[in-house]
Amino acid sequence: MTLRNLPFFLWCALCSFFPAICLSQTIKEVRSFQVTEAKQAVAVDEDHFYVINNSTITKHSKRDGRQIAVWDGSKEGIKHLNSGVVIKGKMYCANTNYPEIPMASSIEIFDVNSMQHIGNHSFGIAEHGSLTWIDQKDGFWWSGFAHYAGKEASEGRDVRWTSVVKYDSEWRQLESWVFPQQIVDLFTPKSNSGGAWGKDGQLYCTGHDQPEIYVMRLPKSGFTLEHVRTLPAPVHGQGIAMDHWATGKQIIYGINRAENKVISAEIK
Repeated sequence: MTLRNLPFFLWCALCSFFPAICLSQTIKEVRSFQVTEAKQAVAVDEDHFYVINNSTITKHSKRDGRQIAVWDGSKEGIKHLNSGVVIKGKMYCANTNYPEIPMASSIEIFDVNSMQHIGNHSFGIAEHGSLTWIDQKDGFWWSGFAHYAGKEASEGRDVRWTSVVKYDSEWRQLESWVFPQQIVDLFTPKSNSGGAWGKDGQLYCTGHDQPEIYVMRLPKSGFTLEHVRTLPAPVHGQGIAMDHWATGKQIIYGINRAENKVISAEIK
C-alpha cells in the first residue's frame, strides 16, 4: 500500500505528525458543469450544488447539473451574495453591500428543500469589514471579513485588515486572526473571497481571481494564520465549499467565472 492509497483518516494522522509528507498535496478536477450564473460562489449538500450569483441562487442536481429551482432576491434588495454553506438542510449565505462604504453585512438563511428565504442575521456596519464567507466547525461559526485596496478601501483600511473571525453559536465573537503578509500580497487588490474547513482540519482559502487555494491553519501562538502551502487549483478564486457528504474523499467545489463553470475537485 502506498501513502496515496491510505484511508483518509490515516492520511490526516500522518500529516499531523509528519507534515513534510503532505507537501505534495494536489487538487485534481473531478467534474465540471456549464452554468451561466456561476459568477460568485457555489454551495453543496448530499445531492445538489447551489450556484450563488449576487442576488440569485440556482439549485442543481449533482448527477447531471440540471437546474431544479431558482431563488431571486433582487426584489428584496439583495445585491451581493458572496458565498454559502449548507448545514442541516439550511443554507447560510454571506451578504454585503459591496462596493458601498461603509461596509455592511448580513447572513441570509434559506431552506434548501423549498428554496425559500427563512431567516437573517444582520451585522449592520460590520466592524471587521465585508463578510465574504462563513463555515461551521466544532460547534463554532467561522467567518471571513474582507478589506480592499485602492478606491474600494474603507476608512483608510486596506487588504491587511482582512481577517478570520470565530463566533459562538449565538454569534458572539470569541477570537480573530489576520493573514500573513505573503497571502495579503496575493489577495491584493481584492481580498479573501472564499474559505472552508477541510476534513483534515485545515482551512482552505481563496482570493478573487487566481487559480490557487491557500491552505491555512490556526497558529500555536500569536494572531497570524499560518500558511501551510499554496495549491494550484482548477477553481479561480471566489466562494468555495467542501463536500462533507463525499465518503472517504476530500472534495471541494468552486467556480471558474470566466468560463461560467462549476467545478468539483479532489484534494489528495
